[in-house]
Amino acid sequence: QVQLVESGGGLVQTGGSLRLACAASGITFSINSIDNMGWYRQGPGKQRELVAVSRPGSSANYLDSVKGRFTISRDNAKTTLYLQMNSLKSEDTAVYFCYVRREGNDFWGQGTQVTVAS
Repeated sequence: QVQLVESGGGLVQTGGSLRLACAASGITFSINSIDNMGWYRQGPGKQRELVAVSRPGSSANYLDSVKGRFTISRDNAKTTLYLQMNSLKSEDTAVYFCYVRREGNDFWGQGTQVTVAS
């Protein structure tokens, strides 16, 4: 059974940094088993949007508004996905969800709240 557990959210001041982690179990991060993985977010009163996506063997892609500030990475040995968020802005306030797509099936974490205070 695949499980994803996010951590690292919290309250931060504008311009601050946070690193989100998504620990996966029941799955391996190999190029043969993962289609892609990444992070979505949903801000208050907004639709869910894709923030960053990582495809094994390919470069990452980012939402335009976070390019240069956010970095997605993973530790294959720990089966953990990360999102380093720097220079945070109030508009980054949202619940952040990690996901893994494997063989066309999507698995989701429960979400972690990020609040950026001005």
